[in-house]
Amino acid sequence: MRLGTAIVLLALGAVLTFALSLDVSGIDLQVVGWILMAAGALGIVLEVAVWGPRRRVTRTDAYDPRVPGAPARRTTTDETY
Repeated sequence: MRLGTAIVLLALGAVLTFALSLDVSGIDLQVVGWILMAAGALGIVLEVAVWGPRRRVTRTDAYDPRVPGAPARRTTTDETY
């Protein structure tokens, strides 16, 4: 579940729980709203926990181009999760 989906579930659950006053036979919309809010909150927490620590570090080393055989520029990208 991505962050946008989790936010939509959270918002939809809040609407069902707090803003809607319908009586549907056989289903309690407030309970469905609470379940959707819990799923959305869990999705947000998991998204931040899994994808939050990801970091990309790009380092560029420049060399003297007048030195024979040395590269003019080297770029290294390290990703940590």
